[in-house]
Amino acid sequence: MTPSAILESALYVTDLAEAETFYTDILGLILLGKVEGRHLFFRCGPGVLLIFNAEATKIPPAPDAKLKVPPHGAVGDGHLCFAATAAEIDAWKAHLQARKIAIESEFEWPQGGRSLYIRDPSGNSIEFAEPRIWGL
Repeated sequence: MTPSAILESALYVTDLAEAETFYTDILGLILLGKVEGRHLFFRCGPGVLLIFNAEATKIPPAPDAKLKVPPHGAVGDGHLCFAATAAEIDAWKAHLQARKIAIESEFEWPQGGRSLYIRDPSGNSIEFAEPRIWGL
């Protein structure tokens, strides 16, 4: 068997309030839910972006917890790539520059397709790329 799609992806941040502002006000994602001090969940196309406070998610669930989600977390800068057409990348670049978000890198891949990289407030690498960089 092979999984058919990625349903959710997670990033870990140091400041949830700052992350909420960035992902809603700058990237325009729709907030699906949040638990103060623990997580933010955003709709992104057919999937979900999970933003966690890594310290809070390292704590194992209580023995009587209804949802026994195992502890998880990451240290250091993560990475997430949003799919975008060439025209959308141009629009994102203009939008981000207007919002004073630094463009960290922008280039054309040798196999074709363009990428644009920025950082979120916690230092995660956020990329906008044409799906053709993966032959999609």
